[in-house]
Amino acid sequence: EWKQIFVGWEEVFAEKGWGTVYLGNHDMGRMVSRFGNDSEPYRELSAKMLHSFILSMRGTPYIYNGDEVGMVNINLTSIDDYRDLYTINYYHQLKSKGQDADEFLKAHAPISRDNARTPMQWDSSNQAGFTTGTPWLKVNENYRSLNIASQELDPNSVLHYFRRMMLLRKSSPALVYGKFSLEDPSNPQLFAYTRSLDDQRWLIVLNFSDREASLCTSIDTGKCVVRIGNYMDPAPMPVYRPYEAVVYEIN
Repeated sequence: EWKQIFVGWEEVFAEKGWGTVYLGNHDMGRMVSRFGNDSEPYRELSAKMLHSFILSMRGTPYIYNGDEVGMVNINLTSIDDYRDLYTINYYHQLKSKGQDADEFLKAHAPISRDNARTPMQWDSSNQAGFTTGTPWLKVNENYRSLNIASQELDPNSVLHYFRRMMLLRKSSPALVYGKFSLEDPSNPQLFAYTRSLDDQRWLIVLNFSDREASLCTSIDTGKCVVRIGNYMDPAPMPVYRPYEAVVYEIN
């Protein structure tokens, strides 16, 4: 389904026009919680995988604030912590009718818009360094370990991977303007595609699952050189580990 959606976007703008690529905004849950895996040990891997996707597709990429470090949903459990009016009003309507409002809140927590509106997690100090006062929304409790300051110091962090992937995109016109071609389209786990322009050609392989997956492709693997990957040691083709992302330059 994911592939069908984005291939459709590609086809619309294949010959004329220009689109956008994004996985999050202020009205959606965090991209890692929606499209990746926000549980350990997959949070960082899936965040990097999703950045590999956004920054290797054609169109203007948008990164919603906090996604560059892999912030995740807060999953609020008390109606007192919500600020989203839809959630508050619907909850109290259910209560007034004698219906199970708490069950609604439990089901709604992963998709609430407030998930993307929690304060930016700058560092491990009080209120994540966002304010010295009381913020409009509470800070996600994981801010002590998931914050910008700690990721600045870690060369293998989501933040530094995002920067490396962005620089790779900026250095290659093919990753910006190149033709898009899907590889192994029926694979239920992998989203793989090439980007081509003039003499530049790239292969991007993304595992969207928590299981190993194998790629079926006619591309000569001997000509593929790894330029970036979200594992320290990118797996040899054609087998890919959970949430693995590898970007190859095809020589």
